[in-house]
Amino acid sequence: MANIIDGKQISADIKEELKQEVARLKEVGHSCCLAVIQVGSDPASSVYVGNKKKACAYIGIESLAYELPEETTEEELLAIIEQLNQDDHVHGILCQLPLPKHINEDRVIAAISPEKDVDGFHPQNVGALVIGQKGFVSCTPAGIIQLLKRSNIDIAGKHCVVIGRSNIVGKPMALLMLRENATVTVCHSKTSNLKELCSQADILIVAIGKPRFIGAEYVKDGAVVIDVGIHRDENNKLCGDVRYEEVEPKASYITPVPGGVGPMTIAMLMNNCVEAMKSSDLC
Repeated sequence: MANIIDGKQISADIKEELKQEVARLKEVGHSCCLAVIQVGSDPASSVYVGNKKKACAYIGIESLAYELPEETTEEELLAIIEQLNQDDHVHGILCQLPLPKHINEDRVIAAISPEKDVDGFHPQNVGALVIGQKGFVSCTPAGIIQLLKRSNIDIAGKHCVVIGRSNIVGKPMALLMLRENATVTVCHSKTSNLKELCSQADILIVAIGKPRFIGAEYVKDGAVVIDVGIHRDENNKLCGDVRYEEVEPKASYITPVPGGVGPMTIAMLMNNCVEAMKSSDLC
């Protein structure tokens, strides 16, 4: 029977710590502001943006909302980003992805000032992660590190298998685990011996993007299993990339879906905003 890693509680703890820090900084004249840009009205994006606004309100971070129509041009979007880059009152800029097909996401990400890139997607911040320098880290992988550390799970010296190589989760996750002195294997859609590699993992981080793909046969007895996936099953219930009911009896620790990794992403976004404000205002 695995210990359940409660992402809801851990994210609530982080948000409470940030709330207290923001209140302390306000007393000495420092305030924090996040600009959130959404182009179009994708329903999932609208939910995410709404959750980010709620988190800002709870912690005491001012949020500026730019809700732009679907037909907004790339040039118009880049002009808004440049205006926010120059605005000293704004500490973090977030452009909700995905963007409409006529807008180049890479160009938009690169246009955000690295010092305000609280999503951690800018090439400069990604490069800083690769060479071990200070910079903003993609929120989901950063949140997973917090889940492990706050659950008192040792990372150093452990074999970590990451399934997935996306720029948002898989690659930064592997780099963060290396930073924490794990030995890391990255698997992906072209990996031929996936089951064999996964079953060697002390820590298995699953970001494969396929609902309920990973069963008990992929998991070593006593492994820590982190499920990054979020899907709807045939009964419209939320599920992850892992067959939880199969894997949970074998694991030592496991994240549920929902309530595991998901809440941590917004908590770490809020953390990045506060860090951006502290860096810019030299608090």
